[in-house]
Amino acid sequence: MTTIPADIDQDVLDAHVARLFADLSAGYGGVMVSIGTRLGLYAAMAGQGAPSAPEVAARAGCAERYAREWLNSQRYLVYHASRERYELTPESALVLADADSPVFLPHAWQVVASMWADEERAADTMRTGEGVPWGEHDRRLYCGVAAFFRNGYAAKLVLHWLPAFDGVVERLARGARIADVGCGHGHSTLLMARAYLRSRFFGYDTHQGSIDEARRLAAAAGLADRVSFERADSESYRERELDLICFFDCRPDMGHPVRAARHARSALVRDGSVMFVEPTAGDRVEDNINPVGRQRRQQDPSAALERVARSSMRSSWRRAWPIAFGTKHGASPVAQRIRPAASLRIHRAASVAERSAPAGSRPCMRSLSHWSRTVLARVKALEIR
Repeated sequence: MTTIPADIDQDVLDAHVARLFADLSAGYGGVMVSIGTRLGLYAAMAGQGAPSAPEVAARAGCAERYAREWLNSQRYLVYHASRERYELTPESALVLADADSPVFLPHAWQVVASMWADEERAADTMRTGEGVPWGEHDRRLYCGVAAFFRNGYAAKLVLHWLPAFDGVVERLARGARIADVGCGHGHSTLLMARAYLRSRFFGYDTHQGSIDEARRLAAAAGLADRVSFERADSESYRERELDLICFFDCRPDMGHPVRAARHARSALVRDGSVMFVEPTAGDRVEDNINPVGRQRRQQDPSAALERVARSSMRSSWRRAWPIAFGTKHGASPVAQRIRPAASLRIHRAASVAERSAPAGSRPCMRSLSHWSRTVLARVKALEIR
C-alpha cells in the first residue's frame, strides 16, 4: 500500500502518528537522560541558576560542543533564549539531579536498556511460552530496578508501610525475625535493619549478583552481624519461625505465587504475618489505562513476562498463567487466589495511600507530585496471616 485509503479518518491517523512520534522522541530522550546522569551534567546545573553551555561543560568535564547539543535536546530545562542560558529548576533537580530524592528517576532507564538487550529472548519467550529465569537477564536490569525502588523505600517503608499494619512495628522494636523475599540489592532489608536494632533480617533473591551486592552493602553499613543474604527463591528459603515475611515489588517474578504463599505460611510463627507490597493497580484492564499503568504493561512482554520463571527451573507462562499474576493486578485477585489455595486468612487488605497520601490524590500521573504518590506511596498491600 503506497497511498492512504479514502475511508481512513485523517484526524485519527494523525493522532496515532503523533503518539508514535512522541514515543520515539521519548526513546531518544531516555538515552540523553542516562548520559546526562552518568556524566554529571544535571548535577553540574543543580543550584547554579541559569548557566551557559560553556559553564555546564566546564563543571561536568565535557566537550563544549557536545554539552551544548545535549542541553538543546533537554525538554526538562528552561531555556532563556535572550541570554542563551539553561536552567534546571529546583523541581526538575529533584527528579534528575538529587540521587537521594524520593522521585529521582534516571536509573529507571537502565531497565529500558536491559529490555532492548533482552529483545531477542523476549521475542522467543512470546513465541514459545517458555520463561526466562530472573537471574539470566541483562545486568542493567538489576541495577536499574534496585536504584529505582531504593529511594521510594527510604521515603515510605519505615515511616508509612510498616505502621499501616497492626502490631508489626511493636514486634520489630522488641526483636523479631524478618525475611525479605525478592530483596534484590537489599535496600529494603537494610532500611528495616537500621530502624529495628533488636531484630534479625534474612534477604533472599534468585540473582547471585544481587546477593553479592547486598552482602557488600550490609558489610559497608556495619549490619552484617544482623543481616544475611542468600540465593533462594520464594519456595525454597530455609529460615523458619519468622515473625514477618515481606514481598516488595516482586510478585510478577514468582513462577507460582500460591506455592510461595504456602511456603511463607509454613515459615511463620503462629501469629506471624506476610506482607505483599506492589504499586497500585485496578482489578480490570480499563482501570489501568493511565501513564503509570501503561508503563507497567509495556514491561510485560519484554521483561516481566520472562520473569515468571523461577531460577531453579524453566516454567511455561502458559502452564503458570492460572496462578501467575503478571504485572498489573489489584489486591482482590491476589487475595482470591492465595486465600483458598494456601489456607491463609486475609487479616487486612488496604491501600497504604489512605494513610500516606493526601485526600484527593489521583491514581494517574499528571505531575511530579502525583508520580510520587502513585508509584512511591499508593500501593496495594496485603497482610496475610
